[in-house]
Amino acid sequence: QVQLVESGGRLVQAGASLRLTCRYPARTIDDQAMAWFRQAPGKSREFVAYLSWVGNTPHFADSVKGRFNIFRDWNRNILSLQMDNLKPDDTAVYYCASSPTDYTTAITDYKNWGRGTQVTVSS
Repeated sequence: QVQLVESGGRLVQAGASLRLTCRYPARTIDDQAMAWFRQAPGKSREFVAYLSWVGNTPHFADSVKGRFNIFRDWNRNILSLQMDNLKPDDTAVYYCASSPTDYTTAITDYKNWGRGTQVTVSS
């Protein structure tokens, strides 16, 4: 199990921007896709965005497309999620995860998980 550590979550107002980061140990998951999921109170965990290992290709859930961006710093071993124009519906615990299966949004393909960071968006 690879330790993933998320940070950056906090309370913000609607329309604000926030950047989440996920740190992971060097030379552990360099050959894996990485993604962000989120779980709102009373709801199931849902896919937000992934970045493929092959091609470094991003893919976003429709609900965040055009507002969120995902990128990876290979030298510093950090995955980031840039969130702009936040909405109250974005309120959730955000989780970082990695998968040996590339190009997947399936939660069951992701084998390593962080503990999450809380994002709260007030209206």
